[in-house]
Amino acid sequence: MDVLERTEVELSGRGAGIVTHDVLVDALTEVGASTDDLGVEVEERVAFDIEGNRVAAIEFPQVVTSWDRIHRLLRDITPDDTHHLGKQVVGYDEMPDHVEVRLSNGELLKADLLVGADGFRSAVRAQFLPDVQPIYSGYVVWRALAHEIELPPHLRERIFPAFGFFAPAGTQIIGYPIAGPKNDLFPGRRRYNFVWYTQVPQSSLKDMLTDATGAVHDISIPPPLIRDEVLGQMHKEAERLLPKPFVEILDYSERPFFTPIYDHLSPIFGKGRVALSGDAACVARPHVGMGVTKAACDALALARHLDDTPDIPAALDAYSAERVPAAKKAMEQARRLGSYIFDMKSGATKDGRVNPRLDEVMRHTAVTVT
Repeated sequence: MDVLERTEVELSGRGAGIVTHDVLVDALTEVGASTDDLGVEVEERVAFDIEGNRVAAIEFPQVVTSWDRIHRLLRDITPDDTHHLGKQVVGYDEMPDHVEVRLSNGELLKADLLVGADGFRSAVRAQFLPDVQPIYSGYVVWRALAHEIELPPHLRERIFPAFGFFAPAGTQIIGYPIAGPKNDLFPGRRRYNFVWYTQVPQSSLKDMLTDATGAVHDISIPPPLIRDEVLGQMHKEAERLLPKPFVEILDYSERPFFTPIYDHLSPIFGKGRVALSGDAACVARPHVGMGVTKAACDALALARHLDDTPDIPAALDAYSAERVPAAKKAMEQARRLGSYIFDMKSGATKDGRVNPRLDEVMRHTAVTVT
C-alpha cells in the first residue's frame, strides 16, 4: 500500500481539537497504533450563560485530543518508503485489471485499487461522482487555540478544565482543553480549543472568502489569507454575543480562522477499482465530532472487505453497502444538532440561561452515532 500526500511537507502541527470516541480508540488499537497519552481527560460538561455563570453540568468523562496527535500516531506505523509527499492526484483511468493514477507532476502510477481519502474537495470524487457537491449549511465555524500558560488564573479556573458550552438562541460555542504542542499534556502547557458557530448568509460568504489581493477562494480559504477586516468584524460580533470568558479566550488565542460548514453524502463509497473514504465520501457537520472516527471506521471496513474476498469490485460493493448507511446516520444527526442552534422558536433565550434542548445538546454533541 502506498500513501500519496499532496503537501510537500509532513502534516505536523496542523488542525485543531477533536474529541475521541471508543470506536476510534479501538480502531487505533486494531491497526497497532499507540493510544498512550492520547489526549486530555475531561470529567464533566458545563454550560455557561452570558455572564459566564454555570447553568448546567453533567458528568461526562471523555478524552479530547488534536488532529495532529492522531496523525502522528498513524504516521509512526506507516513505513517511510510507502509514504510519499508532494504527490497530488488529479485523475485516474480505470482498466479491467488495474487503475492508472495521474499525478499533477505528470507521473502515472499503476495500482490494483485507488482509495480517494483526499478530503471533502476530493479530486478522486470529482471524477468518480462529479454530481456530488458539498452543500453550504448557512453558517460557519470559527476556531482558535489559546495556550493555557497565557490565560489569566481566573479564566483557567472557570472554563479551562471542562468541556464547555454556551447555547443560547442563534449561536453556539463549545470549548475544551487539548494537548499543547508536540502532545504536551503537562498542566500549564496545554491549549484550549475554541469553537464558535455563527450564521453567515450565502451572500456574505463570498466576501469572507476573498483574500487581500481580491482573489475569491472556492469552498474555503486558507487561514493565513483571511483578511484582517474579517477578523475584526468577528471580534466585534464576539463581544456583542458571547460570554466574557469566551471573548477573553479569543483575546489570548492564536490567529482565529473560520471554515464554512458543508455536508455531502456520496450515494456509493466504491465501485470497480475506485473507493472513497473519510471526508471524500461523506462530510457530517462537526457537531457530532466524528470526522476522524468516521474515516477510521471507513478504513477498517474497507480493509476487512478486501481481506474477505480477492475480488476487488465485490469487496467495494460490500464496503459501500456497509458504510453509506452509517455515514448517513452521522450526517442526519449532525444536521439535527446544527438546526437546534438557529431555531429561534425553540424557547431558548439569547442569554443562554434557558434552552429546552440544552440537556440533549450537551449529551449528544461529539458523541458516536450508531
